Amino acid sequence: MFEGCIIKYKKNKNTGVVNQVSVTYPADEKGNKLHKSIPLDEKNYDYELILEWVAEGNTIQEAD
Repeated sequence: MFEGCIIKYKKNKNTGVVNQVSVTYPADEKGNKLHKSIPLDEKNYDYELILEWVAEGNTIQEAD
């Protein structure tokens, strides 16, 4: 599901606190990239998938 994606924590611009995960998918055949910002909420389906991905031994990149 996340093959070739860049998955990185993202900080709130105002507080500097990490509050979401940024997922950037590889470009499609037209060069377009899909980007999702996913809140750190275990009730969020996309975040659940990321947690499963991490449980498989993958790592989320640190925020800038």
